[in-house]
Amino acid sequence: MTDTYQQQLDTKVAALGRALASFDAPPLAIYPSTASGYRMRCEFRIWHDDAKADYVMFEKGGRGRYTVKQFAPAAPAIQALMPKLIAYINAHDTVARRLFRVDFLCTLSGESMITLVYHRKLDEQWQAAARDMHHAWGVHIIGRSKGQKIVIGNDHLSETLSVLGATYKYRQIEGSFTQPNARVNEQMIGWACERAEALDGDLLELYCGNGNFTVPLARRFGRVLATEVSKTSIAALQWAINANNANNIEHARLSAQEMTLALDKVRPFRRLAHIDLDSYKFSTIFVDPPRAGVDAETMALVQRFEQVLYVSCNPLTLVENLETLKPTHRIVAAAAFDQFPFTEHLEAAVLLQRRSLK
Repeated sequence: MTDTYQQQLDTKVAALGRALASFDAPPLAIYPSTASGYRMRCEFRIWHDDAKADYVMFEKGGRGRYTVKQFAPAAPAIQALMPKLIAYINAHDTVARRLFRVDFLCTLSGESMITLVYHRKLDEQWQAAARDMHHAWGVHIIGRSKGQKIVIGNDHLSETLSVLGATYKYRQIEGSFTQPNARVNEQMIGWACERAEALDGDLLELYCGNGNFTVPLARRFGRVLATEVSKTSIAALQWAINANNANNIEHARLSAQEMTLALDKVRPFRRLAHIDLDSYKFSTIFVDPPRAGVDAETMALVQRFEQVLYVSCNPLTLVENLETLKPTHRIVAAAAFDQFPFTEHLEAAVLLQRRSLK
């Protein structure tokens, strides 16, 4: 870890500490990242100039364009693939023509995927070239254009994460959300599991994704009900449940708002027909919402729980949600996770407990 990295991390952590000060939060547990080689997924635009293609990135909020020859934040597997792919693109017009974006995805398990996105229909020549890359580099190749998706290999990767001495298997489906910094993700899951050790009862999880937190947390609770609106993420969750023998997890494809309506018996949902909600003894709710945070209606649901585990990719919306919880809950543990070194982004997590009635 360089002094420069430590300085930028200290700045971000100090800002989070100030944001949580009004909630009487305990000292932050701090989980740094490696300063480079941490990103398991990367996206680049392709710029064509003088019959030559390059990876480019654009200045945030501006029009500045930067050619990318090397990308230190990328995981070693992606760094190794980048020069191979751009050389192949420049040597094969059938791959280069009207290509405008490239997505890389890799796992700690050693698998990699490249998605090539086009402004044209992909033909047999493209598929032959994709098979060539697939066999030569041992990676999965996805071709996308409007109304078209061609898969050479698989459209998913397998991942294994190590958390508190245990290993968990996951499926990462192309185009679905996955945590970008795998090592920090392991630390996030570990922190949540350690906080859950002293809890009991059943767990309700909203925004569960592919089961990233769901499966490890299930070992700390009697039963788990996990909800997610994305069909592909629910499919990945079901795969993880089977792969990890997590038979105390049930799931439903519902939004957070729909889950609230179901628990309040405002309306029935066919997608919940197989689940007896009244049989659960919920004590804890776990939320890992998108950057917009938890909406007001769902926050009313969150307030009912004895314990709240909240992981946030946006401390600003976390603070807004904490203002709602402040009258009913207090923060008993807090942590900062640096998923994106050398950026302003910082992941935050808190455990809240219901205040005692006086």
